[in-house]
Amino acid sequence: MHDADLIAQLLRLLAAGLLLISFAMLSRRRTQRLITLYAWQGAILFLSTCLVAYGEGLRELYYSAALTLILKVILLPWILHRLIHRLGAQWDSEPLVNIPATMLVGLVLVIFAFGLAQPISMLATTITRHTIGIALAVILLSFMMMITRRKAMTQVIGFLAMENGLFFAATSTTYGMPMVIELGIALDMLVAVFILGIFFFQIREQFDSLDLHHLEKLRED
Repeated sequence: MHDADLIAQLLRLLAAGLLLISFAMLSRRRTQRLITLYAWQGAILFLSTCLVAYGEGLRELYYSAALTLILKVILLPWILHRLIHRLGAQWDSEPLVNIPATMLVGLVLVIFAFGLAQPISMLATTITRHTIGIALAVILLSFMMMITRRKAMTQVIGFLAMENGLFFAATSTTYGMPMVIELGIALDMLVAVFILGIFFFQIREQFDSLDLHHLEKLRED
């Protein structure tokens, strides 16, 4: 019982770190910093999944943790760093909404997420049930990052961060997804990043910028 309480407290601490990183991503303009923060999100997911696997004796979750470590902490950040180095996209343009307003809206989204998750948390029986609200908040904050940035690269990072929130929500409610589904999602993410990388190069060659505002002008013309 004492071990279960300790694991639950550590999971809440890791969940709080995940939420703080999501807020940090909202306030960062430099793309390299966003990728680093995304890698830290992956590291927290790796640690939290290992804790749940240890606390509940679920050996299959160790495979999920290993997949998270390889894909979200090492491979995807490396691919994204290579992309921005080749594209020269180290700096992001100004967001559509200024940073203070973005953070204020982010706080409102967190309150909404906790209110929405409260009934679900009361019904859940997992040791991670108290982190469901944070998982929903991470999803909403990542979605907000996607819609408030101009550059294609930062929108992709927001999408990947939102997937981290979905993974954490799955772990919080049902101790994760079946391994076949996780492998399929991992493969889809890798293919999507490679396709988007090609797409970025095409935008760069056409407009000498990764600002999606140029695509809107092209559509208007």
